[in-house]
Amino acid sequence: MPAAAQEVRIAHVYSKSGPLEAYGKQTHTGLMLGLQYATNGTMAVNGRKLVVIEKDDQGKPDVGKSRLAAAFDDDRADLAVGPTSSSVALALLPVAEEYGKVLIVEPAVADSITGDKWNPFVFRTGRNSSQDAIANAVALDKPGTTIATLAQDYAFGRDGIKAFREALKTAKLVHEEYLPTTTTDFTAGAQRLIDKLKGQPGRKVIFILWAGAGNPFKIADLDLKRHGIEIATGGNILPAMTAYRQFPGMEGATYYYFGLPKNPVNEWLVANHTKQFKAPPDMFTAGGMTAGIAIVEALKKTGGDPKAAKLQGALKGLKFLSPKGEMFIRPQDHQAMQSMYHFRIKVDPAFDWGVPELVREIKPSEMNVPIRNGAR
Repeated sequence: MPAAAQEVRIAHVYSKSGPLEAYGKQTHTGLMLGLQYATNGTMAVNGRKLVVIEKDDQGKPDVGKSRLAAAFDDDRADLAVGPTSSSVALALLPVAEEYGKVLIVEPAVADSITGDKWNPFVFRTGRNSSQDAIANAVALDKPGTTIATLAQDYAFGRDGIKAFREALKTAKLVHEEYLPTTTTDFTAGAQRLIDKLKGQPGRKVIFILWAGAGNPFKIADLDLKRHGIEIATGGNILPAMTAYRQFPGMEGATYYYFGLPKNPVNEWLVANHTKQFKAPPDMFTAGGMTAGIAIVEALKKTGGDPKAAKLQGALKGLKFLSPKGEMFIRPQDHQAMQSMYHFRIKVDPAFDWGVPELVREIKPSEMNVPIRNGAR
């Protein structure tokens, strides 16, 4: 038997460089930990060695597309994981379909990935924009609340706010502000948000949905308190959450924070990551680990066979334990259904960031996450 036949070759296409490099590196660390965890340290399934091939997409769709094609062609990858950016993900989807190989999307979140741009080779272990947004809407959707939103002007921001808007049932949404991803001066956008909210009765909230560079929390410098305006946001990586220290009591919903889920998988992740890196795992580390576990659990079902038809059957409807507890890959659109966490920020001198304290776990059954891939 040739050596390659005794291997399962996994391409990881991610932002090893570029604007989302921090997210990409965390995902890769998590992926390797997940494969290690799910194989009990053997890095093999049914005698087949798991080989991970790293490809840097640099955060550029055209680069990602060529790297994935090269992984399938030259590196004989059986399946792929990634990428970090939603715009890169949208460029990768047709490549997976063209080669007829499974792509597990982690952590790119745009709804369109498991929505109108979906194809049967695409599975997502990461959360989508709707899950993020609906969880935040569940956390903030109270009678007498008026909300304005601030987001980046690309797929991630627009998909996220669309889902947030659709999920609000009682609160009133009065303005959506979209700014370029390169924004560093938030003054003009913030002024528009303040103008829309300042005369409103009741609780007034600016919901921020932002990723990567730029610090939208600078809008707090414009004395929002004078107008009775609060800031709310989802979770983020730990370095970005240093800004949260300014906002004790701020609420939102997050995909993951190492102190929130209470289960053996998360305990293993926190202990092993802390031992290896002298720091707790971050948001995208958990996602990478989830992708690694899903791959191993699917391969266990196929007897180690990585052929797409077998993997598709194994992944569709797969239930598995992740750092966030049980996940379920929905058969209709291959989106992993998962818990989210409603939090409130507290300031603890032991931590450099604002610490999200659990208000409550929002179960998948409480989030009506739309199926957006049509009848495909």
